[in-house]
Amino acid sequence: MNPLLEVEDLRVNYGHIQALKGISLNVKEGEVVAILGANGAGKTTLMRTLSGLLSPHSGAIRFHGQETTRLGADKIVRLGIGQSPEGRRVFGTLSVAENLRLGGFTRPPAEIGESCEYVYKIFPRLYERRAQLAGTLSGGEQQMLAIGRALVTKPKLLLLDEPSLGLAPIIIRSIFQVLADVRDTGVTILLVEQNARMALKLADRGYVLEVGRMSHEGPARELLASPEIQAAYLGHG
Repeated sequence: MNPLLEVEDLRVNYGHIQALKGISLNVKEGEVVAILGANGAGKTTLMRTLSGLLSPHSGAIRFHGQETTRLGADKIVRLGIGQSPEGRRVFGTLSVAENLRLGGFTRPPAEIGESCEYVYKIFPRLYERRAQLAGTLSGGEQQMLAIGRALVTKPKLLLLDEPSLGLAPIIIRSIFQVLADVRDTGVTILLVEQNARMALKLADRGYVLEVGRMSHEGPARELLASPEIQAAYLGHG
């Protein structure tokens, strides 16, 4: 079976600085794949390039066998790739309900309501806050909204960039339980996450990105057990 997502020798520059230096990876349908790395390794650059927000210098990105390397972000969403970005980026002056409905801009209007109801089911707090301005939500609630907004697109592939950033441990556990439930519905997930232990416990496979290059890859269980990965990313917990 061909991978759902294929990335081949991807190179991305910021001016004269090479942020990604020949990245290759693949994600199979139904998998959760985690990408680990220190700050500045290129993780967010990779996610922004996959979603069409950045244009690569060279390399190829294929989704369901179709090349998406030079497609705009709106076309990539329509193909079935949804993203919850780093920093949440909710529309603070709009309500929770309005943010969710905006997430469905590529969907037939009749289907948006059904998707919003699904999000309210998995994130009951958003239903309670549905009339509240997104900018007044807590950090955890905004993260739920960012993930929910991506799910309203009904993605085949969900890109998650640092979903636990800045959140309390109890909220992180809650969000990762929802992500496990989303995975069980058949949604494929590519996850960039600072909490390496949580990410690898959820994931099937993982990659480690170091200064724009892939340094390690393998089954999540093997990465969790690797002394080198433990020392660099997992601490002593």
